Amino acid sequence: MTTIGIIGAGHIGSQVARAAVEQGYDVVIANSRGPETLADLVAELGHTARAATAQEAAEAADIAVVTVPLHAYRDVPVEPLAGKIVLDTNNYYWERDGRIAALDEGRATTSGLLQEHLPTSKVVKAFNHIMAADITTDGAPAGDPDRRALATAGDDAEAVAFVTDFYDALGFDTVNVGPLSESWRVERDRPAYGARQNAAELRENLAKAPRTV
Repeated sequence: MTTIGIIGAGHIGSQVARAAVEQGYDVVIANSRGPETLADLVAELGHTARAATAQEAAEAADIAVVTVPLHAYRDVPVEPLAGKIVLDTNNYYWERDGRIAALDEGRATTSGLLQEHLPTSKVVKAFNHIMAADITTDGAPAGDPDRRALATAGDDAEAVAFVTDFYDALGFDTVNVGPLSESWRVERDRPAYGARQNAAELRENLAKAPRTV
């Protein structure tokens, strides 16, 4: 059984955990406050989920999800994620994270920063431009003309393929933005961010995104 290790148990992390359990994955989930604070969530998720430290979640993961505040990305364990697919949900909120010049000036992307921190991992963008509650409620069957689309971006074909299949299982189409260097197109304050869009609408919004905001 494939294990998804989730580092960060906030709104997005908790919803991805629910979605993963529903799809038959084992889940190991961690937060910054300690496994004991996740007892209620784990009880809800059931016997295929357990709480752990971030280190333990990274070690247990076949696939990892990093969904921590951006200012904390350097706390993500490095060695246990070597060679693994890592889904990055991060967004840059300077009000919370402090100013990061490379992002303000368009010289970096949030996912690119995580990839630099995890140099041998296969970082791929996922779930960053959807409200958490919609992850488990807004899916639709394949072929529905109004099926919601979500973006991904990554430098590794296997990682992009995993996200594409995972999105599809949850009821979403996928629009591949390209490499991580293009993932800025779906970051905060761009036209695609937070909006409910089908694949055609998402592609249109990605194409007209400004490099800096």
